[in-house]
Amino acid sequence: MTLPMSGKPRGLVLFICFAACCATIPLVAWLASSPAYALSEIKREELPSPVTPPADDDMVPGGAVPMPDPVGTSPSTSQPAAPDGAQPDSPADGGTTRPRVDPDTPAPEVVYDLGKLPEPVRRMQGLIVEACKSGDIEKLRPLIGTGDSMTQISLTDIDGDPIAFLKGLSGDPDGQEILAILEEVLSAGYVHIDAGTPQELYVWPYFFALPLDKLDARQKVELFKIVTASDVDDMKQFGAYIFYRVGITPAGQWTFFVAGD
Repeated sequence: MTLPMSGKPRGLVLFICFAACCATIPLVAWLASSPAYALSEIKREELPSPVTPPADDDMVPGGAVPMPDPVGTSPSTSQPAAPDGAQPDSPADGGTTRPRVDPDTPAPEVVYDLGKLPEPVRRMQGLIVEACKSGDIEKLRPLIGTGDSMTQISLTDIDGDPIAFLKGLSGDPDGQEILAILEEVLSAGYVHIDAGTPQELYVWPYFFALPLDKLDARQKVELFKIVTASDVDDMKQFGAYIFYRVGITPAGQWTFFVAGD
């Protein structure tokens, strides 16, 4: 049977509609089997993730903003007040180690005779010298002691073993240089200061209590046995002898062996 030409467009339209229906049936079936999404959920997934704001150095934990200082004020730099009733250090606690040079008072007598020392002082001085001559710095350990009565060997607090600290001051690993200095200091003349007071001390060398610019020629030679000429020039500018010195109480306690100011 031959179809008229006028029916061809109509047949083509029917064919296209039939094909479209066939393609729609699988899509509807797939949508029916897929989970449903709310519109808000779909939009949420399409949006970019929120950006975390950069950390602010001015913020403090917990989100609190620190308050600025009041206008016209500056941070406090004052130190805590000293406890009431605080007293200067005394030889009993190893604190009086600074030179005692007072140009307005007569210089104390320089003494070389160890026989004039109280027996406890003479004994301690002899034990220290004997330990130095042995060359074994460990022999100073029982003389230095421990706890509150320990000999002060630094103007600041030290950590650890005192003998190890003394070795660290020495130019050699065994501490023999510091032993030589200690022996030389105790071989010089001494002064007796603050007699009859709680601060009473016997101190070596006597330069501890004498103005360096008033030493005579013989005393300068004795000073150069301990320090160099350039050291003396530096100490004159400071105004006092500040190299190693030794203090012993009348009871025979070795109070300090320090240098510096």
